[in-house]
Amino acid sequence: MSKISAAITAVGAYVPEYVLTNQILETMVETNDEWITTRTGIKERRILKEEGKGSSFLAIKAAQDLIDKKGIDPKTIELVIVATATPDMKAASTAAYTAYHIGATNAFSFDLDAACSSFLFGMSVAAKYIESGRYRNVLLIGADKMSSMINYKDRATCIIFGDGAGAVFFEPNEEGLGLQDEYLRSDGSGREFLQATYGGSSHPITAEAMEAGKQFAFQEGRTVFKNAVFNMADATVKVLERNHLTKDSIDWLVAHQANKRIIDATAQRIDLEEEKVMMNIHKYGNTTSATLPLLLNDYESQIKKGDNLIFAAFGGGFNWGAIYLKWAYNSNN
Repeated sequence: MSKISAAITAVGAYVPEYVLTNQILETMVETNDEWITTRTGIKERRILKEEGKGSSFLAIKAAQDLIDKKGIDPKTIELVIVATATPDMKAASTAAYTAYHIGATNAFSFDLDAACSSFLFGMSVAAKYIESGRYRNVLLIGADKMSSMINYKDRATCIIFGDGAGAVFFEPNEEGLGLQDEYLRSDGSGREFLQATYGGSSHPITAEAMEAGKQFAFQEGRTVFKNAVFNMADATVKVLERNHLTKDSIDWLVAHQANKRIIDATAQRIDLEEEKVMMNIHKYGNTTSATLPLLLNDYESQIKKGDNLIFAAFGGGFNWGAIYLKWAYNSNN
């Protein structure tokens, strides 16, 4: 019997209609298009404006897109994982609510949070369920409504983040395709440099905290940038060396869309050509858990069966890593 690996067999995505451009941000905070573009590579981001709608709305839309494209019966889905740093609410599972609304009535579900590395870590978790033989149909969704935790008077964060969701479907593969290797790491000493302090159990929300804006995300930009550049590139190199891969054997770099300079630095570390680097940060900004699946959705028609993909991400915590995956299908697009 051939070894079972976990392969991605479908992708889906959703981004809100409202486009927040750099020009609009110029009217909200002291910044300009040239400053934002030079430092981040971002030109616009999507924002979910409708009141009362959260990450589950984005996740449901992305999942429905995948289900419709692949023609899946939702009742055959056995597990739904929602990778998110912005769950709808405390003490209620965003994944359970998502599974219910897409009709995955035979699935169990849970949320997974590793900040911007949530989807990357979710790939590892989903793959293990498939490789064990326990389940055959796993839906992994990356969804974040980052606008819910951003202070639009803070130039350091409001220019970076956007809202969106992407989904992938994992199934068993016996052709040697799918997830091949991973290198995942965490370092909790970095927590102070990137966090939304108030709203969790250590710092519950109070009227005073709300008035001071302490529920919003904060980052110490230089420290986060330095760690992201080093660790994303280092994890990528380690995965390549372990699997005896050269730049010529890599077809695509699927890097977390946090900052174009970080993505470029990771590609340069492995001497990878620009045309092999997936990039859509200019359209969506940093959608946290959604960046990797949004890339797959945007590039799906260009990815060929057997292509070697290297995923890399870095997020608050700190959490980071890289995954090596062989693509399992040709798109009909």
